[in-house]
Amino acid sequence: MIKQTLRWMFLTILMLQGLSACYAKPQHGHVPPAIAGEKSQPHEAEEAKEEEAEIKTAGFMIDLRNLPTLDNIISELATDRVVYVGEAHTTYGHHLSQLEVIRRLHEIDPNIAIGMEFFQQPFQHYLDDYIAGNLDEKEMLRKTEYYIRWAYDYRHYKPILDYAREHGIPLIALNLPREITRKVGAEGMDALTEEERAQIPDDIDESNALYKKRIKRVFYQHPHGEGRSFEHFMQVQLLWDEGMAERAAEYLLQHPKRRLVVLAGIGHLTDGTGIPQRLNRRVPVKSSIVLPADSVEVRPGVSDFLLYPEDAKLPPAGRMGILLAEGGKSVVRGVLPGSAADQAGLKKEDLILSLNGVSTEMLADFRIFLMDKKPGDQLDVVVRRKGFFFGENEIVLKLELGE
Repeated sequence: MIKQTLRWMFLTILMLQGLSACYAKPQHGHVPPAIAGEKSQPHEAEEAKEEEAEIKTAGFMIDLRNLPTLDNIISELATDRVVYVGEAHTTYGHHLSQLEVIRRLHEIDPNIAIGMEFFQQPFQHYLDDYIAGNLDEKEMLRKTEYYIRWAYDYRHYKPILDYAREHGIPLIALNLPREITRKVGAEGMDALTEEERAQIPDDIDESNALYKKRIKRVFYQHPHGEGRSFEHFMQVQLLWDEGMAERAAEYLLQHPKRRLVVLAGIGHLTDGTGIPQRLNRRVPVKSSIVLPADSVEVRPGVSDFLLYPEDAKLPPAGRMGILLAEGGKSVVRGVLPGSAADQAGLKKEDLILSLNGVSTEMLADFRIFLMDKKPGDQLDVVVRRKGFFFGENEIVLKLELGE
């Protein structure tokens, strides 16, 4: 769990800039002193006075003189049974950091697995088939319903899955089915059927006050529709964290020789009160939490390590400029004014049948086709459109992807 040790007195920050030793430059051109009994030199005292006051107000200080790199800390992570590496889902640098931690741990001990928030438990066998080479990437994305159930740009995660497949590293689907969490969010836990209850953990701990306080803060920071209750919101968060913790614990018990790297959103790992404490309640293990320093409140206890990620961005994706309806089919819900789709003549309620001759009537096929397309790519778009008076027509449109 969270290690309350002297390393937090210095705030360990891991740097991944080129994977070489890299040090943060202190402001004002000086090096602030550490608090472990050291005194600043006379010529530093006046310059550091203001910054020291600010840091002491926060209750701790940061020693910027000898910040470790991932090279320095990976040997400690390698002694853990579980390493949690957090992410903001749409920040590419976070996912590259996750991959680098996985790669280095795998080089030390190849007997690892990767637990993933972004796949749901009923689809585990498709991940197994993908790692075994029985499914290609596109079919895996279709079978796991990735673009319906998660929907974030798959390119963020692709390098991690490519590495796992190349090296035969098991991928573990951690999340509960979306149908259950959505139902609880709308109607509460009491609305679940017996069959649905059989898919969720029996043991759900609501006692952690810090966890509840943090979830309440998140709830009130976002607008909510009429009738949305905090109680239901809290139940969903508990289901997510308990469900992922239970699945991870089951895997550890079933595979006693394997270590597990858990990839999940920052909110599921912060302070250890989400997945980590709930997993440890089931299976006490040695573990560490690594969170991206650019996306969390820097304070003792928030995690074991803060990693300063590479500033990396995905290359621009080719965009049509449409909104698609939720569900299985590629139905246009809206067209952005001035977009490539608008200029090509796409309209609301069009059903996209194919792109460049490839069937894309289903949403997953549409997303998969566009996955590697770039701005400027030319598309022949076949749509089915309702007639003004009766019937439907198939129309072919020419479109150049925008940025």
